[in-house]
Amino acid sequence: MGNSALTTGRPGASAATHLVWDWNGTLLDDVTAVIAATNAAFAEIGLGLEPITLERYRELYCIPIPLFYERLMGRLPTAAEWELMDGAFHRHYIEQRTGCGLTSGVELLLDQWRLAGHSQSLLSMYEHDQLVPVVRGYGIESHFVRVEGRKGPSGGSKALHMERHLRALADTAPPERTVVIGDAVDDAVAAAHVGARAVLYTGGSHSRASLEAVGVPVVDTLQEAVDEAIRLVA
Repeated sequence: MGNSALTTGRPGASAATHLVWDWNGTLLDDVTAVIAATNAAFAEIGLGLEPITLERYRELYCIPIPLFYERLMGRLPTAAEWELMDGAFHRHYIEQRTGCGLTSGVELLLDQWRLAGHSQSLLSMYEHDQLVPVVRGYGIESHFVRVEGRKGPSGGSKALHMERHLRALADTAPPERTVVIGDAVDDAVAAAHVGARAVLYTGGSHSRASLEAVGVPVVDTLQEAVDEAIRLVA
């Protein structure tokens, strides 16, 4: 696969609405693995931080990740600390992720959306060469016209990543007919950056209060997210 994005289906086909799905915390129900990996990484680095709970994680989480760590530590991590923390987190996350499943109802939602003649893609800040085989392993890659992960350093924003993603799907996903579904404030920021809409899901990294502060629809299930997406482009 290399560094090329995974493209399937009919990339040039038009569709009434295009969904850009987030992966971690949205299609993949992995928030417990994220918390466990975060705590394991902090313990390994020896920063003396108390284990973080899911509630506190959702209260403090933000992008870029170094700012999230600043909220936890009371200061920005040094470059050396960031490198160690990032490496430790991803190593522990890979171990924890094996016990994670797709969010309830995902397979049916993806199948129904595709069969209805719409298009959808997957865009993640998870490293591309790790993302593609993981998505393939869950048996859902055929639902997407494009599966794309991060190809540069970790810790950045999703906005430019989204811009490149939609540029590659210009014939399939005009921004005015595109809705981003994710679990993070950064998903809404990325959508606004390209002129698309966004719906945010409460099952992942943020508290409902922090998501609602963005001013886009906030939902508790992915079925509700799809329903909102249809309404937004009606």
